[in-house]
Amino acid sequence: MANPLARAQYMLAAHTPRQLPPDGGFEVAFAGRSNAGKSSALNALCQQNALARVSKTPGRTQQLVYFELPQHENRFLVDLPGYGYAKVPLDLKAHWQAFLDKYFQNRQALRGLVVVMDIRHPLKDYDRHMLGYAVTRGLPAHALLTKADKLSRGATAAAVQAVKRDLAKDYGDTVSVQAFSGESKLGVDQARGVICSWLEIAPD
Repeated sequence: MANPLARAQYMLAAHTPRQLPPDGGFEVAFAGRSNAGKSSALNALCQQNALARVSKTPGRTQQLVYFELPQHENRFLVDLPGYGYAKVPLDLKAHWQAFLDKYFQNRQALRGLVVVMDIRHPLKDYDRHMLGYAVTRGLPAHALLTKADKLSRGATAAAVQAVKRDLAKDYGDTVSVQAFSGESKLGVDQARGVICSWLEIAPD
């Protein structure tokens, strides 16, 4: 079965709201702490090695980075900055806080949020903050527990269940949860299915 995300390509990077593309179509946003494996997850989902930059320097994403799906009109993946945690100046943190607040409150094209977390260290303050954005807005959210290849099958299943129980207490059934590994490709098809359903696109 063909991958509808495989032709994703870089479109633009926005540092201010005015640089965002017109607010139409469908967008799925990705958030994640600096060591959670967000870039690797995006690359695995799109079957590309370098679509999203994989950096050993935390906090390198300094804009909202848009990737377009050229064969599907007005369908986008959006890589969000994670400046809730990175070692950056306070004024830059304040800028991003205000930008993301406005993005989540007003962006009509936004159809869902994927929050990428290291399965060994899930649900940090930043992760909960980002999930809160989606839930407050009434958007679906999906917790992608990456680096599952680092754990045994039993430990992976236990971690997923623990996160599900924790999120259910705070958010009911509004946040879905799965294990994922860009390395072993565990859960890639499942995650891709969630994203494509939000974008309302079917396999090619």
